Amino acid sequence: MKDKERLPYSKNPAMPRRLFMQAAASVAAITAMAPNAFARNFGPGAEPVRYPDPDIVALDKRFKAKLGNTPIRRLYHGTLWAEGPAWNGVGRYLIWSDIPNNEQLRWIEEDGHVSRRFRFPSGNSNGNTFDFQGRQIACEHGNRRVARYEYDGSITVLADTF
Repeated sequence: MKDKERLPYSKNPAMPRRLFMQAAASVAAITAMAPNAFARNFGPGAEPVRYPDPDIVALDKRFKAKLGNTPIRRLYHGTLWAEGPAWNGVGRYLIWSDIPNNEQLRWIEEDGHVSRRFRFPSGNSNGNTFDFQGRQIACEHGNRRVARYEYDGSITVLADTF
């Protein structure tokens, strides 16, 4: 057999027919299932969600008995990398970080609007929470510290080496 001569697929020892058929069937199945993998529509005209929301999965068995009464909602799109959500129960707002843009955003429950650059620069924060006094605590990997934001606007460094 010459070097440039090629065998048909069915006779090619590098790709037996059975292996080719399995691969083709796998690709067909994945292609058929792909639209369902991301079929959730959060926009206007979306289908109503049945409760409990099928996209909420309890990984801890203690939460199996909890029945959710609200669906997952998209509050904002446009961040490059959203991380570190934290809910402030007193102020009724949600904050999260957009690490590459070095900013924190805030969604206010009362009117549903998002404040961009709620905190800028944010020190590339990626972990947020609130203490019992309602002050925000953020893990800032850009500044390599854990900081608390006081009500007067000052910053208290809780940890700078870890």
